This record gives sequence, structure tokens and C-alpha cells, in this order.
Amino acid sequence: MTIIELKKVWLNGKLVSRDEARVDILTHALHYGTAVFEGIRCYQTAKGPAIFRGKDHVIRLFHSEHILGRELGYTEDVLLKAIKDTIKANGLKSCYIRPLAFLGLGGMGLSPKNVSLNIAISCWEWGTYLGEEGMAKGIRAKISSFQRHFVNAGMTKAKLSGSYYNSVMAKDEALKLGFDEAIMLDHEGFVSECSGENLFLIRDGILYTQPKATIL
Repeated sequence: MTIIELKKVWLNGKLVSRDEARVDILTHALHYGTAVFEGIRCYQTAKGPAIFRGKDHVIRLFHSEHILGRELGYTEDVLLKAIKDTIKANGLKSCYIRPLAFLGLGGMGLSPKNVSLNIAISCWEWGTYLGEEGMAKGIRAKISSFQRHFVNAGMTKAKLSGSYYNSVMAKDEALKLGFDEAIMLDHEGFVSECSGENLFLIRDGILYTQPKATIL
């Protein structure tokens, strides 16, 4: 088991220590997956750390939360600054950034109507997702027996935490069968994406991607 080192976390407008960033056992998102998130990369450059398409990621976080039926309560600029402050507070040059907006306390039924909204930002060192060897030599992937969500089954345009159990099962199955990754098909049998990555095809100098409807 790998323990990720975190010095500081941005939580509801403040930078706090990891020990202070506590979540109650009755947190709504813990039981029902009612959270949205982003996965952002920051790279070391000659001019210092550079966040890759940070504003686009923050905009998508806003869109995801809107689909969940809530508003974040912060501006895009405030969250972008919070991301930068969190990177600086952790002394990182190159890292992975995880903004997370999750429903907290206020009720344990399915209705999120009176449940509080919390926003956390954490960041840590995370190298190549599939490992340096996979990057250099390639990986082994299989077509998953788990199908990617149908568009209207879980609002696939939102990066919802609860939707990711589909990916968790696909990844776990692939690893148990001796593969590195799972390729997931949509409800019509077309290639959608991997459990945690997008797929691209280059043919005759043209880059092809999947339609956005069934990918996260």
C-alpha cells in the first residue's frame, strides 16, 4: 500500500494540514458517490511549474457540478488561484492535481437538497500513469467485459465520482487477467476509452478521437 504524502490541502477556502482535512463518516458523497472531480497535470518547465489547461479543467468542474444540480460558490479565478497556492504550499514542481467538490452533511437520504457542498484541492507527485516501462515499451490491454455507461444512465458529460466504479471494475478485471489496462466499449460496441485514459488513432497523418457522448 502506498501512502501519498500531502503537506497542505485547500479545503473550503483555506489551506489546512492533511490532519485537519477531515471528512465525517456520514458524508453524503461517501455513501452515494455524489462528488465531481478533475485530474490536472502540472509540469516543471524552464519558466517554473506550468499547469496544463488549468482553466479548461476548472470550467469542466463547474459544468459537472451544474449537472449534479449545485453551484460551486467560487469563481473560476478563485479556484485557479487555490490550485496554484496548493502546489506552492506543498513545494511541488511537477505534480498531479485533484480538485474535488463533494456533498457533505445534511441528510442521509438520496435527495441532496439540504446537503452541504464542500470543495477540496490536493496535489502530489505522480509519474507516468501506466509507469515508465509502459511508456517506453508499450502496454498490454484487453477489451473489457464491462461496458461504458449509456449516455443517459449516469450523465456521462459530468466527471462524477460515482460513475467511476465502472472503470474500477474494468481496471481490476484487466489486472487480474494479466493485462495492464482495459479498453471499454460503448453500448453500441464501439471503442469508447480506457478505464482511466482517452484513446486516439492516427491514420494518414489525421488524429481521430471518439465522440464525447460516452467518455468521461
